[in-house]
Amino acid sequence: MKKIAIIHDWLTGMRGGEKVLEIFCELFPDADIFTLIHIPGSISKIIEERKIQTSFLQKIPLARKRYRSFLPLFPLAIESFDLKGYDVVVSSSHCVAKGALTSPAAIHICYCHTPMRYVWEHYNTYFGSGKKGVVSRFLMPPIAHYLRMWDVTSSNRVDHFVANSCNVANRVKKYYKRTAEVIHPPVDCSLYTPTNTHSEGDYYLVVSAFAPYKRIDIAVNAFEKMGLPLVIIGGGQEEELIRKMAKKHVQCIGWQSSETLREYYRGCKALIFPGEEDFGIVPLEAQACGKPVIAFAKGGVLETVYGIHAEPMQEIIEKQPETPTGVFFTKQTTESLMEAVKFFERNKNLFDPLSIRKHAEGFDKLIFKEKFKQYIESIC
Repeated sequence: MKKIAIIHDWLTGMRGGEKVLEIFCELFPDADIFTLIHIPGSISKIIEERKIQTSFLQKIPLARKRYRSFLPLFPLAIESFDLKGYDVVVSSSHCVAKGALTSPAAIHICYCHTPMRYVWEHYNTYFGSGKKGVVSRFLMPPIAHYLRMWDVTSSNRVDHFVANSCNVANRVKKYYKRTAEVIHPPVDCSLYTPTNTHSEGDYYLVVSAFAPYKRIDIAVNAFEKMGLPLVIIGGGQEEELIRKMAKKHVQCIGWQSSETLREYYRGCKALIFPGEEDFGIVPLEAQACGKPVIAFAKGGVLETVYGIHAEPMQEIIEKQPETPTGVFFTKQTTESLMEAVKFFERNKNLFDPLSIRKHAEGFDKLIFKEKFKQYIESIC
């Protein structure tokens, strides 16, 4: 029997990457998990029950709460794991997990959520003018240069890349000069289901980590201006900022259990998705509940939503879907989102809950599980 290790960047909450990790735990029930930081109680039972080994960062004061501040140490930390004796290493990577040092005989498969977004496509979002202090802006350029070189060099340690979307496969090709198989992440269609009544709620919904590139600020500004109710589920590094922006019409309620989240999906008019995401499981969860998605038309959402363009350009008018599952806005601005919401309000009859649900079923976790299992068997 092959001995398997799973490498995951950090375990501090249940987001899209952790939902993929859950499936890996089911596929490889005897595998050990290695991660930079683990906050007990922040992840699901299926992950918590595994043997979890953390890096030296776990022992550094404040690292659990401000782990992103230790970004320059991440490469050293991920390379510190002793992976001798493991025949197969599966890394679930959006930062440094794919840079782990394996034995020469081991097969390393990386499920890539994205190349390190902090120093590539979202560098200016995280560290640009106005985002950090003067010291950070002065230090980050050389640090980011080092991290980019490490990120590219360490990609050679991976034997096989699997990308979570065509969007990410293109980045793997661009930055690493490697080809990646595409296997879309799973949505739990057995948990996220529509109500029998298909009733329309009285609020819109955002479900997201409060990270800079998620652009939750756009949604808050839009709904405060329109005077429409918006519920935001989530939390994270920009939580204080978002809560200050939320006034009369926007309510932030923090992270919720999967069952509670399902009820909010079922009760909303539509999901608002203003960021450019690598893939995005949240839009699929909403669609599994029969709810449409209003999204910024860029990134992974183009692979998960059949969107009508609220402001169609001439060249895409003929590409409007016959059975839409959402609405796209083309500019990442408050005004563009507002136009998309107004378009949706005028055209609600175009969106059929049963058709939306059927579309989401094509991404069910059982399909992901079988595809990834077959892929592993084909190379091992």
